[in-house]
Amino acid sequence: MDAQGRGRDEGIDPADQWVLNPDTGDYELRLTPSSGRSAAPSGSSSPQTSGTRTSGPRRKPDPETASPGERATVPGQRSGRRGSGGGRGGRDETRKPGGRAAAPAAGRRKAKARSGKKKALVWTGGVLAFLLVGVGTTGYFVYEHFNGNITALSTDGAGTGGFSKDRAINVLVIGTDKRTGKGNEGYGDAGSVGHADTNILFHVSKDRTNATALSIPRDLITDIPDCPTKMEDGSEKDIPASAGGRFNTSLGQSDRTPSCTMRTVTELTGLKVDHFMVADFNAVKSLTSAVGGVDVCLAKDINDKDSHLKLSKGEHTIEGEQALSFLRTRHSVGFGSDLSRIEIQQQFLGSLMRKLKSNDTLTSPTKMFTLAEAATKALTVDDKIADINQLRKLGMELASVDPKNITFTTVPVLDNPNDKATVVLDESKAPQVFSMMREDVSFTAVEKKEKAAEKAAAAAKLKGAKADPADVRVDVFNGGAPAGSAQAALDWLQNEQGVLKSTNKANAPADVKKTQLVYAPNQADQARRLADMMGMSASALKPTTTDAADMEPMVLTLGPDFTKAGSPLSAPEKAPDDIQRVEADKAVCAK
Repeated sequence: MDAQGRGRDEGIDPADQWVLNPDTGDYELRLTPSSGRSAAPSGSSSPQTSGTRTSGPRRKPDPETASPGERATVPGQRSGRRGSGGGRGGRDETRKPGGRAAAPAAGRRKAKARSGKKKALVWTGGVLAFLLVGVGTTGYFVYEHFNGNITALSTDGAGTGGFSKDRAINVLVIGTDKRTGKGNEGYGDAGSVGHADTNILFHVSKDRTNATALSIPRDLITDIPDCPTKMEDGSEKDIPASAGGRFNTSLGQSDRTPSCTMRTVTELTGLKVDHFMVADFNAVKSLTSAVGGVDVCLAKDINDKDSHLKLSKGEHTIEGEQALSFLRTRHSVGFGSDLSRIEIQQQFLGSLMRKLKSNDTLTSPTKMFTLAEAATKALTVDDKIADINQLRKLGMELASVDPKNITFTTVPVLDNPNDKATVVLDESKAPQVFSMMREDVSFTAVEKKEKAAEKAAAAAKLKGAKADPADVRVDVFNGGAPAGSAQAALDWLQNEQGVLKSTNKANAPADVKKTQLVYAPNQADQARRLADMMGMSASALKPTTTDAADMEPMVLTLGPDFTKAGSPLSAPEKAPDDIQRVEADKAVCAK
């Protein structure tokens, strides 16, 4: 009989059968109160999963007719693939999470009362990243059992192809305003196709010491690019670009899918997105209930007829319908705009993360089981992580960041002078924020990226006399920047900076990882001037060892970090002082 069946027959919560092993820090399934570690099956094989939500209940083995392996099957267990008595020399192989075979018994530490029993399935700690309206969740996963809960959609080539351990990670979390589900009809437009109502780009640094959660306002006016899209029926559709529309129409409108929102984010910020996760209103209800509620604080009484939230001043623990009402509230907080709602969503997320990092959640098998079940059912993810093992790996990468080093901020915007219901980019601040994220600069006071001596040596390159713009001579190549970048840079240099002795040399002989400027020793003053104009860091300057001829130009090669002419290529060391932001470890009361 499986663990769930056993729990129901004996009146035991299945989650309570998972017991914390103090030696390993992991949870293990115990099918009987008196036994040490329960047997894991060796003869059954796990069904292949497609990464999409299954319809109908899973078959439960009949205890009278099932094989011994089937009777021991547990939720999420990855069975030995070779079968009992098969494979290499007839040996059973118990697979570890991730599919690798466990080490032979002789190579492992002996356990009490083993009697030939296989090691029990272990739940590995991880994070299910961020969910709707910035809802983050940390949890233990069981594997194949939860695969059937996951719904997946194609990235349509819009992402990187998947996160990697050796670089920064960017996960786009989209909360839709689709009103499907019980009790959701009363929230605004009941007929919404599901727009990108709440959008958070979660950026985790390459060294995993810090993270930035960037909220993108739904009412931001931006360009939506061409979106090649795989439709539900399997057909391909090229959805044309749309200039000057609201960001939220990057999803739902004209049959756009989350992959189009990914492309729009990249177009806006210059950051390539690894993965997306989408959730609707029901996700907030189920997930907040699964963790036992989230603590929030109000600086005043709130009675919002639109969001149906009625709470008194002070601290509260909210879940389910009340949590959704809190996250939908805007008219009763701040200036009553969507930007004010973004702030309380960030405060809610910080509180949820603090709770999930607490021992009360992490040491409760029941809470972890309930949370993992709710989370996998609530999410729609991209097809690159439509597998519980991939989600676990991603979660472990995200979980390594301490909440004190996670900053929530919002894309700097200004009121649209042509439409007060929308906003436009604040061009004096937004490029700095995007640049910091692209260059992995923390918004919090975490460890410095470079030693002071190295910084001083690099800064010396930029010190000294700077040539007059009219005396700067440079050839511009495209070495991996977006198409048309060399001409765009040339136009900006000539028309706005006065660098008339510049030439577009089209594509470079070879691509570069980052924009670089090659110059001779006797061109140092020109290099400093150009670096100053373009916001280039000292590391981008590549001096040669011999002087150049009188009319010889420097060589500027634009890399993938070049996103827009006039946008600084090096990130500032700190964010603009007056941008909205809050750290995840700070408790803030909604005003």
